Amino acid sequence: MTTTNTIPQGLREFRSLWWIFMLFGLLTLAAGIIIVAWPGISLVTLAVIAGIFLLVDGVFAVVSSITADKGAEGRGLLAIIGVLSIIAGIVMVKHPFSTLVTFVIILGLWLILSGIVRFVAAISEPENRGTNITIGAFDVVAGLVILIWPGIGLHTLAILAGIIFIARGIVFFWGGLQLRKLPKPATA
Repeated sequence: MTTTNTIPQGLREFRSLWWIFMLFGLLTLAAGIIIVAWPGISLVTLAVIAGIFLLVDGVFAVVSSITADKGAEGRGLLAIIGVLSIIAGIVMVKHPFSTLVTFVIILGLWLILSGIVRFVAAISEPENRGTNITIGAFDVVAGLVILIWPGIGLHTLAILAGIIFIARGIVFFWGGLQLRKLPKPATA
């Protein structure tokens, strides 16, 4: 059984936001299912959906880096990937790309960088190591596949993006459930 003393203060204060993680997880999961079910979705729509995801994912990464224990080694890397995700998200929402190759390169690079950061975080922090390694490996492999074959069709890209959204949606939903299970912070 987890005691209140073993839970970092920042995480205990974050507990009240469990429903945001679950809601974002459900929305991301739903977007992934829709993209996989109807891969003929236009590139502009896919770019905007991916941009919104990158924005939200970046905000969560920056907030996580701020609320993590002060001695945690992966905080800086998490903040960097968060800022990069926010920038990429803003660009993709403001200027949905009309060419597949540009979108593919941005998505592939982001996936590889995100995966590498998750690997480093998994090495430096034992907490959620398995989850970070799994997501990191998935991101790196998906990014490499996308960059190695940039001429892949929109259907293939949409299905890959949909699978990534489904996996991330499940992880965010699960994270929300875990936050909800934490003991409530003591009131003053």
